[in-house]
Amino acid sequence: MPSRKKLHLVSLGCTKNLVDSEVMLGRLKEYEITDDNTQADVIIVNTCGFIDAAKEESINTVLTLHDERKKDSILVMSGCLSERYKEELQADMPEIDIFTGVGDYEKIDELIASKQSTFSPEVYLATETSGRVITGSNYHAYIKIAEGCNQSCSFCAIPSFKGKLHSRSLSSIEKEVKMLAEQGFYDFSFISQDSSSYGRDMGLQDGLIDLIKAVEAIEGVKSARILYLYPSTTTLELIDTIADSNIFQTYYDMPIQHIDDKVLKTMKRGFGEKKTIELLEYMKSKPGAFLRTSVIAGHPGETEENFEKLCNFMESFGFDRFNTFHYSNEETTTAYSMEQIPQEIIDERAEILGEIAEASTLRSLEKMVGQTVTLVINGESDEHEYLLSARPLLWAVDIDGEILINDTSDLPIEYGKMYEAKITELVGTQLLATLIKSH
Repeated sequence: MPSRKKLHLVSLGCTKNLVDSEVMLGRLKEYEITDDNTQADVIIVNTCGFIDAAKEESINTVLTLHDERKKDSILVMSGCLSERYKEELQADMPEIDIFTGVGDYEKIDELIASKQSTFSPEVYLATETSGRVITGSNYHAYIKIAEGCNQSCSFCAIPSFKGKLHSRSLSSIEKEVKMLAEQGFYDFSFISQDSSSYGRDMGLQDGLIDLIKAVEAIEGVKSARILYLYPSTTTLELIDTIADSNIFQTYYDMPIQHIDDKVLKTMKRGFGEKKTIELLEYMKSKPGAFLRTSVIAGHPGETEENFEKLCNFMESFGFDRFNTFHYSNEETTTAYSMEQIPQEIIDERAEILGEIAEASTLRSLEKMVGQTVTLVINGESDEHEYLLSARPLLWAVDIDGEILINDTSDLPIEYGKMYEAKITELVGTQLLATLIKSH
């Protein structure tokens, strides 16, 4: 019997890219997946084109894989970067055999068979019929609820290559979640560029509330969270609905980007300081709430005074987690033609915010010592073979960290299973916990 051809797939950037990569895996089931790129017959890099650092990572990854690949293998570049710079990349990168953008993930098998590049004008949005192969977990799946964005933030190029908001029908989302729940998946993260705008293009006023109600009714779903809320499309009613849900975690992930009125106005954020803080305070008032955000350092027009105000707010507010992005000057954005802040000042400001973020995370972790939490054991820890890596269901997958189990109380261990655990101590930046019982 002839051996199966081997496929090596690299998914870069955000979790939204991961869903599209899983669709490609679903179309290429006849291939054997390999981690060894030197043995692969087909190599696919699903790129990110959001900011300079992501673009650089995408290009470097592709070139490294090209240098190491075996003769007669096929190298494919897909995703946001190849969509955004299709003409330039096709002209400058003869190393690539097939280029495709953000519209043809479900046609990847045909593209490889014909060895042709193609760029569909429509942005692809996975549905319940996409035949995804879920990777990295036997209990958690990402569900993409929309593509594109109707916001016009000064720093963001995403609408230029992802287009306007295009929401999935609620019935399509329900069908996919039901199907995955029947396969044993019980924890879901709902994602899009601007999740709180879900359904507005379909005439729904607060579509996420409809989605929450629909998902709560699906048998087998035990936990869920929504990622990437947008301040001006997040309502108090939505915050209440999330907090009151028995299924959805009281998890609020709302990138604010800044807090100074003047900078927010320059950023075209739609909401100023007062309303943004009102929303954040309302989220924080909910019992057991977890708040995550992101901010940008060095946006054009950010003075030292504006920056200090941001630092003071980020220090005092008490976010559980926050990311800092160095401002990246992107073509097609309105900030591109503004007077730029020198790179060394951007880097300096990002470093200061990074230190505040570390201290903020540490305070959040300290508060958890002594608490009993529901968590899932993912496997052995990379720290030590006798420690187990676990994630509280409240936290988002891969981005909020892990808790180490150093005492199993002799309970039978099953990866992907839920347990109650008591958090006993914080060692450095690492929480340790003892298992109490299985669910």
